[in-house]
Order: sequence, then C-alpha cells, then structure tokens
Amino acid sequence: MRIYVALLVAITSVDIFADHGTHTWGNAYQSVVAILPTWPGYEKPGYGAPRGTAPEGSGIVVSLSSEDTSSFILTAAHVVNNATRVQLREGDEGLLIDANVVWTDNDADIALLSSEKLKPAFHLKARDPLPGEHVCVIANPFGLGISMSCGVVSGPRRRGIGFNAVEDFIQTDAAVNPGASGGALVNANGELLGMITAIYTKEADIDAGVNFAVSSELLVERLKLSEIR
Repeated sequence: MRIYVALLVAITSVDIFADHGTHTWGNAYQSVVAILPTWPGYEKPGYGAPRGTAPEGSGIVVSLSSEDTSSFILTAAHVVNNATRVQLREGDEGLLIDANVVWTDNDADIALLSSEKLKPAFHLKARDPLPGEHVCVIANPFGLGISMSCGVVSGPRRRGIGFNAVEDFIQTDAAVNPGASGGALVNANGELLGMITAIYTKEADIDAGVNFAVSSELLVERLKLSEIR
C-alpha cells in the first residue's frame, strides 16, 4: 500500500502539459481574421448564405515573400464563392474592412483575398507534420470570434476523401465547426501547417473529431500556379 501511495504522490507532483499553450495563441492569433461574405440579393453579410455554408468564415494572413506583414488573406473558396462583397472583421472592436477576391482555385477549395491593411502574417512554407504532433485550430467558429481549439495530427497526406478534385489534407481531431473554414491549423510554435476546409460527418454539419486542413505544401503548390507574387 505504501508503494502505491508513493507512486501516486510522485505522479501528481509532476507538471503535465501539452506542447501547445498560450505561446501558440500569442504567436498566431493576429494573423487570423473573420470573413464576412454578403450573398446575392442581400445587403448585409451572413444573410442568405447558400445551403451548407456558414454565414461567416475565417481567413489567414499570409506572406508571399520574406516580409513579416501582408495584405493577402487565404480562405476556403466555398466561403467567398458567389459573394457580392467580402469584408474582414478584426479584433474585439469589430472593425470591418473590405477585401477583394484576387484568385480562386475551386479544385483545391482555395481563395486568395487582398485588403488595404497590412497585418502580421504567417510565412507560407511547406511543412510535413507527423501523426501525434500537437496542433491547434485558430478560427471563427459559428461567427463567435477568433478562438483556439487544440488536438493532434491524426494523419497527414489524406487524399481521395471526396471533398475536392485536388486533395492533400492533414487530418486532425482538434475541434472544428461551421465558420472555421479558412482558419489556420498551426503547430505548437504557431507556425502554419494548413488551412481548415472540411468536417467529415454523415449526419450534421457539426464537429465529429475528424477534420481536414489543406496542407501548407498544397497551398504553396497551388499558389505557384497563380500569377500572384
């Protein structure tokens, strides 16, 4: 009995923590924005969203060069397709900024926006995560504002899922819900691993623990096909 008590004391005295934490949020949250599309026939964003589309989405500010700031924002194409106006909402003050869709790749569900304002940006580079690696999703679920959920990489290199014509997904169990499309999947250091695009579910558009992000490798590859530099 004394041995078991000693073991219990030893275990409870050890600090147990995940790789991710407040530093992950601090390194990444300023590079994620809420996306507010306005749909045909409506004057305000969110109203009249197509079936299966959340009223709001998410976007990630990316640098296409070595600069630490950028006016380019990546999001999922399905967030902004057919929208008559796209706005970005920044921070707790709710400031709305107009953005333009400058490039769309529907085969891979990627869109690139531009705005007049420079923001801290992710350096867009290919990274190869491993199963079990700690990751976090920073996004705008249900339009509630930018927030973070964390988990692990369930599996990289997911292809042939059936969402897009061109696929290279990172699967994660980090919570993802409608409105998070276009959000950032980051590692514990807050470096961009991919862009959230899909939830795998058979019954309802809610998180089931099987979620997918377009890999940073595919983001880089598809952007090279564009004329944006």
